[in-house]
Amino acid sequence: MRQGRIVRRVRVIVEREAQVLLRGGEPTAELLRHIGPDVPTDAQVLEVLDLCIQVGEVLLSTGEPVGETSTTMMRLAAACGLPTVDVDITFNSITMCFHRGNAAAPVTTMRLANYRATDLTRIALITGIVDQVMRSRMTVPAAVAAVSEAVNARHPYPRWVASAGLAGLAAAVAVLLGGSAVIALTAFVVTALIDRLAFVLRRRDVAPFFLQVIGALMATAATLGLLAAGALPTDTQPSLVIAAGLTALLSGLTVVGTVQDAISGFYVTAAGRAAEIALLSAGLLAGVILGLKIGLVFDLDLNPAEPLSADMAGFGLATGAAAMSAAMFALATYAPLRSLPAAFVIGGTAWASYAAVTMVTDFGSVAASGVAAVVVGLATGLSRRGSGRLTPVILLSGIIPLLPGLTAYRGFYQLAIQDVVGGLVTLILAVAIGLAVAAGVACGDLIARPAATRRSVKRH
Repeated sequence: MRQGRIVRRVRVIVEREAQVLLRGGEPTAELLRHIGPDVPTDAQVLEVLDLCIQVGEVLLSTGEPVGETSTTMMRLAAACGLPTVDVDITFNSITMCFHRGNAAAPVTTMRLANYRATDLTRIALITGIVDQVMRSRMTVPAAVAAVSEAVNARHPYPRWVASAGLAGLAAAVAVLLGGSAVIALTAFVVTALIDRLAFVLRRRDVAPFFLQVIGALMATAATLGLLAAGALPTDTQPSLVIAAGLTALLSGLTVVGTVQDAISGFYVTAAGRAAEIALLSAGLLAGVILGLKIGLVFDLDLNPAEPLSADMAGFGLATGAAAMSAAMFALATYAPLRSLPAAFVIGGTAWASYAAVTMVTDFGSVAASGVAAVVVGLATGLSRRGSGRLTPVILLSGIIPLLPGLTAYRGFYQLAIQDVVGGLVTLILAVAIGLAVAAGVACGDLIARPAATRRSVKRH
């Protein structure tokens, strides 16, 4: 009996020690600890995806190419801890998906892009926030709050200042096209009235197509009325008022982004933007032709002015007017006031390049516009090497002096008054100038942008 108790006691002791050995304890080496990233929760993923989509929506509102927008969103997601994301952007929607491998199901979110008035100050704020996040100087919650505040913030200055900027753009373009002080003043007043009327109608949810029709009709009718009243003698080239107004109305079209999307292979978005541009341009055509037909009823004719050839005599004045038109466009789009000098310089440089090409070579207006746009594209690409806050200002403002407002009006006039064939040819020329400008900007931007960004765009 005593021997049996000793055996049982020894067995209990052995079993207890075996259980301790089998239970295990803390690892004796640091390398035995669990390593690798934790799978983020749905809430964390959705927070980052919502941040990226908000940034993409703001970028698209300025006509930023889809490739550049997608790259920015993917880099921002990677900086926030989501390296494996897919971005799909169509004309009016953004879809983003984060893949979590075999550990968890992917998370996908989608939002319709609500386009609003272009606010370059908001773009600069968003760009600065993205830069801070990528440099690990801002956390995700702080970035979400900052982006939400920037998106919902009021414009940096009153609406009437933006209207004055758009009117100043028209006045500067009138001078650039060879108009007198009377023509420039008339273009200023007429364009300001068009912008204020468009503001009122936009608040009543009037479609953009009808806004273009009303704007073009108002520019034509106002010029005809002033001509009939004797305020604009024929020798002052009153048609330049309409050409300047058309340039102001054309300035909001995303031609550059459309061509860049097509070049980069985003054909669906490019097709949607091209359809939008065609529809809005058709609105301008309808408004001008309707106004000219009304003028014929009262025996009023607005022959299109001849294009002003570039020469050394008027080089300084034209370059100054081009620079001022770019700066006024920046003001009209709520750009930060400190960025207006950059817009002034790039606008003058673009026009000086165009004038130099036409004076030195036998290039036509299409090729000369393309060469000048390459200069704008180079400046745009170089600006991306820094914080990128001036990139939208340089891109959008630099092409303003190159827009074919006078050529478009001449084509509209020929369709309404003269022959259809000649009008179509002139309109094709205007389209060719616009495409040359867009392609030139895309080419220059691709050449000058940082190599890492260029590889990222090609990959996506």
